[in-house]
Amino acid sequence: MSDSGAPVPDRGVTRRIVAAFLVSAAGAVGFAVTYVLGGQTQWEGVSLAVAFAGLAVGLAVWGRRLVPSGGYVEEHAGFTPPPRTQALAAAELTAEDSPLRRRGPLAALGLALAALGVTALFPLRSLLPFDRARPVTARKDTPWAFGVRLVTREGRLLRPEDVPADTMVAVFPEGGVDAGDGPAFAVRLDPRRFTRPPAGGHLDGLVVYSLLCTHAGCPVRLYLAGTGQLLCPCHQSAFDLLAAARPVSGPAARALPGLPIEVGPDGHLRATGDFTAPPGAGFWGRP
Repeated sequence: MSDSGAPVPDRGVTRRIVAAFLVSAAGAVGFAVTYVLGGQTQWEGVSLAVAFAGLAVGLAVWGRRLVPSGGYVEEHAGFTPPPRTQALAAAELTAEDSPLRRRGPLAALGLALAALGVTALFPLRSLLPFDRARPVTARKDTPWAFGVRLVTREGRLLRPEDVPADTMVAVFPEGGVDAGDGPAFAVRLDPRRFTRPPAGGHLDGLVVYSLLCTHAGCPVRLYLAGTGQLLCPCHQSAFDLLAAARPVSGPAARALPGLPIEVGPDGHLRATGDFTAPPGAGFWGRP
């Protein structure tokens, strides 16, 4: 400790500060790279933790080991320091070992702050439709469209006779089996039991609805053929397929969206449009 209260310069301290700021910059770069490569929540969190921890450690060591700690005790004599105090402060700030003249830590700090600042811009890309549809549009548009044929999980095309009476068959858009908003199911019902017409229409009782529950997006898989109801195993919502798949119990508040279908020239089932409503859980764009 010098007579002025400033810590004695230590090259090791300076190196530790520089290393901490470089670690902070590396963490920020790691977050950006992880985000660009598709994002993985755990690694993004680790990268940000490393970035801010490095910044905190560097600033803490700098403030504790290089910044003058004072040691003067005097009565407050006004807001303007006396000339001697001003001279001492000026001498400390302009001395060769002044923390403001240490280019290594300052450059490393600037790099860490710049990296963190640039990294903060990356998540904004998720809000801007550079190469994809706007969020609300993306929720409303699915792979289903006019002419898209119905296939099984294995990619086999479906004919009307492939859906037996009172049997639920999972179907997907041709070429979009892995699309998250594309799963649907086909079931053949007795048209005379309909209390409401199906939203997407029917072919002699053959109807197609979205497989995603309108409460939280879980797949609805439990079909009760006797009652014509479909149950969601996640939160016990029930949909009446004989009444346009409207919810009759549980937390779901919307009916399952229907899919209009027809038999194509090749004899296979195909869609004549998209779902009658956005599939899956309700979202903020709905009135």
